[in-house]
Amino acid sequence: MTGEGPVRGGAGRTPHVRGYTLIELVTVLAIAGTCVTMAIPLTQTAVDEIRTAAAARHVAEQIAGARLEAVRRSTAVGFRFEPRGDDYRFTTYADGNANGLRSTEMAAGIDRLIARSEYLGEKHAGVRFGLIAGVSDLDGGRGSEDGVRIGSARILTLSPDGTATSGTLYLRGRRSQYAVRVLGATARVRVFHYDTGARQWITR
Repeated sequence: MTGEGPVRGGAGRTPHVRGYTLIELVTVLAIAGTCVTMAIPLTQTAVDEIRTAAAARHVAEQIAGARLEAVRRSTAVGFRFEPRGDDYRFTTYADGNANGLRSTEMAAGIDRLIARSEYLGEKHAGVRFGLIAGVSDLDGGRGSEDGVRIGSARILTLSPDGTATSGTLYLRGRRSQYAVRVLGATARVRVFHYDTGARQWITR
């Protein structure tokens, strides 16, 4: 039996496989690096937008939930916003003596604490109450960057009759801006997003 050697391509020669040159490798790495550099800011902006939008939805849901709780308890339920540095913490209370929510009665324990205090940044990193400098509020005003616009007492009350304190809460990320507006007569909650390109507020 005659043995056979390895089969070779062409005229008895092994095919030559051409590798990449150093210049080609450097070019590919340079292009890849450029793509990564461009993608990072876009990714950070997208994450910021997602977090700020989620925080706005969370606040809107908290307010809607308090409205249902007020009906269930047949008493006023609401939130007290307290400034802490450049942000606010907010705490949920229920009226304890049928005369509405009051700061003095919260401190005295008459208006009962029904949920622990919260900061937006606890669940939504980088988000806080505030208005980005240069962005006009929903009414076209400029200058104030305060994110809690619900009266001097900064208490947002939801009543069992379906009404509420009128006001607007502004939430900002690093670049993203949202607002949660409460209509007093109906306690309806609306969420707005500020379109930086069009420079206008859009309903979400």
